[in-house]
Formats: sequence, C-alpha cells, structure tokens
Amino acid sequence: MAFDFKKEYKEFYLPKRTPELVRVPPMTFVAVRGEGDPNAEGGAYQEAVGVLYAIAYTIKMSKKSDHRIDGYYDFVVPPLEGFWWQPGEKGVDYANKAAFRWVAAIRLPDFVTAEEFTWARDEAARKKGIDASDAELLTIDEGLCAQILHLGPYDDEPATVALLDAFVAEQGLENDLSDTAEGHHHHEIYLSDPRRTAPEKLKTVIRHPVRPVEG
Repeated sequence: MAFDFKKEYKEFYLPKRTPELVRVPPMTFVAVRGEGDPNAEGGAYQEAVGVLYAIAYTIKMSKKSDHRIDGYYDFVVPPLEGFWWQPGEKGVDYANKAAFRWVAAIRLPDFVTAEEFTWARDEAARKKGIDASDAELLTIDEGLCAQILHLGPYDDEPATVALLDAFVAEQGLENDLSDTAEGHHHHEIYLSDPRRTAPEKLKTVIRHPVRPVEG
C-alpha cells in the first residue's frame, strides 16, 4: 500500500476547526517561487502548480521506469501547499492579491536526494514539454506553529485567521511572520481540489509560526 503522508501524519494535515499548537519538523519539498495573483488565468502560479505535480508524479512513477531511486517506496502525492507573504505586511492582505509573493510546494519523501531531484526535474521537463528550471528542492523548518482547519472559500479565510490570532495571543505567544525569512510565512495546505469541490466545502489548513511574546 502506498505511503500516505496525510494519514501517517494527521497532526500536520488534519487539524481541528479549533486552533491548536503543533511543532513541525523540517520537511523537504519540490518548490517554485513567484509573485502575483494566484487566480490569474494562465499566470505564474498556475504554471508553477503544473510544474510541481509533473515533478512529484515523475518521482512517484519512477517505479515503472528504468530509473531506480535508492530507498524508493511508493507514496500518495501529498497535497499542494503554499507559503504566502507581501512586502511590508505581517500576514497577508487578501484584498491585494497582485502583491502576493509565494512559494508553491509539494512535500517529497526523504529518499529524494538533490541528485534524484535533478533527474526528476529534467525528466518531467522532457516528457511534459515544460520549463521546470525554476523548480527547486527546498527544506523548510517551521518549528512551533499554531494551526487551524478552514472550511469554505479562500476569500473567507480572514475570519479563520482572526480566530487563530486570538488563540495565539491567549497562549502568550505572537505570530513569527516575516516577509523575508524562509519558513516564517502564512502557510496554507490545500486538502481539497477547487476544480471538483464546491467553495463552501473547501478544506484548507492554515498555519502560522509562533514565538513567545517579546518583553
């Protein structure tokens, strides 16, 4: 049976609809960086997502190719994730999507080395006829975080973020968000496919790195 990150690590992928704290270990992703409105038809974000899936599935399906990856085990491709920020903002302004900076990412198994990643990136580009040169192998260490499950349209997220922020303050903590530091961004994990799911049923993990309030 294929290894499923969502089932094996429920604490990271299936949080409650009430806020909670979680310590997130370092995770390795295939990632593409970009900027601009993620909803722009045919825009950079949509192109990036296509590249991510092409590479992730190339690694998964290597079992049916002549290429053998040391330590390989079959796995369910994890959900798409996004790290979001805007210059000069602590958090995100949903009304100004054009100002978004982002890292779109899909988690990869630990057996994916830099060498194997390069092979998968080049193979995906060759087979799919795409430019995958911006894709990178990225490890992110978020550490202590607050997270919550958001149910509903993406544009309704501010209300859920407000619940998360209130919880963080009650714990004597504060958001450790930055528009420059890697892994210190507004983080979303997309558990639903928006092409096949009604907006009111979309499930999204929202996660913020946190730290003790500075005195």
